[in-house]
Amino acid sequence: MKIVVLKFGGTSVGTIERIKKVSEIVKNYVKKRYSVIVVCSAMSGSTNELIKKSKEISNNFSDAEYDVLVSSGEQVSCSLIAGRLVHLGVKSRSWTAWQVPIFTENKHKFSRINQINKSNLWNYLKSGGVPIVTGFQGVNRNERITTIGRGGSDSTAIMLAKFFKADKCIIFTDVEGIFTTDPNKLKSAKKIKVISYEEMLEMASLGAKVMQPESIQDARLNKINIEVKSSFKKKSGTLITKRKNIINNKIITGISSTQSDAKVTLVGVKDKPGIAASIFKPLSKNSINVDMVVQNISANGRETDLTFTIKNEDLNKTKKIVNENKDINFKKLIFDRNVSKISIIGVGMVTTPGVTFRMFQALANQKINIQVISTSEIKISVLVDKKNIKKAISALHKEFKLDR
Repeated sequence: MKIVVLKFGGTSVGTIERIKKVSEIVKNYVKKRYSVIVVCSAMSGSTNELIKKSKEISNNFSDAEYDVLVSSGEQVSCSLIAGRLVHLGVKSRSWTAWQVPIFTENKHKFSRINQINKSNLWNYLKSGGVPIVTGFQGVNRNERITTIGRGGSDSTAIMLAKFFKADKCIIFTDVEGIFTTDPNKLKSAKKIKVISYEEMLEMASLGAKVMQPESIQDARLNKINIEVKSSFKKKSGTLITKRKNIINNKIITGISSTQSDAKVTLVGVKDKPGIAASIFKPLSKNSINVDMVVQNISANGRETDLTFTIKNEDLNKTKKIVNENKDINFKKLIFDRNVSKISIIGVGMVTTPGVTFRMFQALANQKINIQVISTSEIKISVLVDKKNIKKAISALHKEFKLDR
């Protein structure tokens, strides 16, 4: 039995016409004699509408009821796809996560899939049926519906591919694949044919919105090859796979950027052991993710200026937490919303000297000032003024020959 898992995102099922098109794609795989498992997201916009309703009901809406509420969107789209396939003469039915069942662990809104009971779906596949499975959700040990985070339908597809040992896992979306940078910001962006898990994980973490970082990590840990392609165009997509499967002579694979960062600087912090932990501990407790961090020690060695970045949406909460923190002393708190992070990503930089110089020189040639720097084995990120982001992307894209 050749099994393929097909996942369709919200934009792919955003209208009745698109659901009809998706159903034709599924039918074509059935014609190719694949046993098909379909995973579906909610119709685009419907999850946001449900979240809005929860906020109108209560400022402290229960996490458990939140999961019940927002998981209903996938049920609608799955039912519509199954209904259309039956209309086309394909045996099909919808499956909610608890009917499979897909078991999850950890807290509501942020659960993780840890087990899938295969028997029900397996018997249905053997009977020639096409199961349409709700993505983004599962059931916990208390028999309550759980959700696995926004974009979690990708993780559902990847875990189904793992448990059923699928030949293929294909993520259908509204773009042709993964591009060297956001094509909306740079017209010369090129589609990447093959990319490693590590590179894709960095790109997703640093602003690329095609897939969520958690789903890439699931694929990497379970060695599931993923193809990302468009549900609107009959073109090849991008294969996400392990490094050793890739033959690539490019040093840099792609460029990511963000639009929602804020920079926070504490001026004149007394420099002593444990001070950084005292600053970041209450932020962590309030689920505020700190990204880039830089520290400058004064000439006398007694004070430091500490700068870090957070999401713009967390800025007001961060200011309040820092100002109320009795464990730290500082002279002034400065913040800046008009910043963006730009990152170059590529496994090629591991063995290639001079990448950092080339990046900094390309930005300097455009008179773009670097405010903060962060690096890992396969990426370099810099913080720049938001107004320079398109110019920076263009310069770096050209410097590393990504438009060829």
